[in-house]
Amino acid sequence: MDINQLVDDCINAVHERIRNLNTLNVAIVGKTGVGKSTLVNSVFRENLAETGVGKPVTQHMRKISKKGMPIQIYDTKGFELGKNAQEEVKEELRKLIADGVKSNDVNQAIHCIWYCINAVSNRIEPEEIEWIRKLTEDNQVYQVPIIIVLTQSISKRHAQEMKKVIENENLDVVNVIPVLAQDYEIDEDYMVKSYGLDTLIALMEEVLPEELEDTLSNVQKASLEMKIKKSQAAVATAAATAAGIGAAPIPFADAAVLIPTEITMIASITAFFGFELSKSVLTSLVSSVVGTAGATFLGRTVVSNLCKMIPGIGSVAGGAISGATASLMTTALGEAYIAVMVAMFKGEIKEKDLQTETGRKKLAELFKEKLQGKKR
Repeated sequence: MDINQLVDDCINAVHERIRNLNTLNVAIVGKTGVGKSTLVNSVFRENLAETGVGKPVTQHMRKISKKGMPIQIYDTKGFELGKNAQEEVKEELRKLIADGVKSNDVNQAIHCIWYCINAVSNRIEPEEIEWIRKLTEDNQVYQVPIIIVLTQSISKRHAQEMKKVIENENLDVVNVIPVLAQDYEIDEDYMVKSYGLDTLIALMEEVLPEELEDTLSNVQKASLEMKIKKSQAAVATAAATAAGIGAAPIPFADAAVLIPTEITMIASITAFFGFELSKSVLTSLVSSVVGTAGATFLGRTVVSNLCKMIPGIGSVAGGAISGATASLMTTALGEAYIAVMVAMFKGEIKEKDLQTETGRKKLAELFKEKLQGKKR
C-alpha cells in the first residue's frame, strides 16, 4: 500500500469536495453600529468581515467574500441616512434578488436575508417595521427567507420582549432570533456568555435549499452539532457502501475497492468541518490507521477471501464476514476522524500536535478504541 499516494488522493478529494460546494449568498441589512460585522465574524469561520472593506456592488451595498470560502455576504449600507436612502437600499436589494433568480444559477441567487436590530435600544423604530413590511411584500414573488436577528441581546428578558413586539406586527418573516455574538463583560465579576448563534444556524439549515446544506456546514463555526451530524451521515453512507463492497463474491478485491469509498468519506468530513489539513497531518492519520487496522483485521480478511473462493455457500459465508468487516472498519475510521476534527474545532489539539510521535500514537489509540467499541 502506497501511503503517499493514499494521502495525495485524500488531499485531492478534499479540494475537489470543497470546489464543488455551491456558493451561499446572504444579504444583511441594518443600521450602522448594530453589530453586523461582529455577527458575521462570530457565525462564519476565518473572520470573514475582516478580510477587507469588500467590493462595492451598488451605491449602498458591498460584497464580502474570501478566496476558498463558498460564501458571499451582501452588506447594505446607508440605511439610517434618511427616507430616500432607505428606499434606495430596498430597491437595490430587490434588484439583487431578482437578478439572482433570473440567472437560474444557485450560486448567484440570494438565499437568505438577515435584518439586524440592536436589542440594546429601548424600542424599535416604526420606520424600520414599515421598511421590513414593504420588503416582505416585494418578496412575495421570490420568497427569499427573511430572518430578523436581534443583535447584542445582553438581557435575555429584554430581547424576548422585543421579539414579542416584532412578532405582534405579523411580518412575513421566518423568525425573530435574539443573539449575543460574543461574551459580554458586565464587570470584572460577571460575564454574559454568548448565545443564539447555533439557533440561527439551525434555522438557516431549515430554510435553505438542500443543495446548500453542505456549504452551510463548511462555512459556519457556530454549531459544532451540525458539523457532527453531517459527518455522521457521511460515515453511515460510507459504511453501507463498504458493506456492499465487502459482501461482493470477488476474492481479495475488497481493499482496493474500499479505499475510494473511505477517501470520499474523509473528504466529506473535512469539508463539513472547514479545515485545510496539511499533507503531513493526513500522512500521520493514514499511517496510524493502516498500522492498527492491519494488525487487527489481517486474519479475518484472509479467512474471508479464502471462503469466497469456495463455490456456493463459501462465497455467501465469505461475503458475510467481509461485509461486516468492511463496514466495521469504515465506521471506526470515520468516527475516529470525526473525533480528531472535533478536538481541533474545540482547540484541544492543533495540527502540529498530530505530526509528532505522541500525536501519531494518539491517533492509533483513538482508532483502536473506536474499533474495539464497534466490535463489542
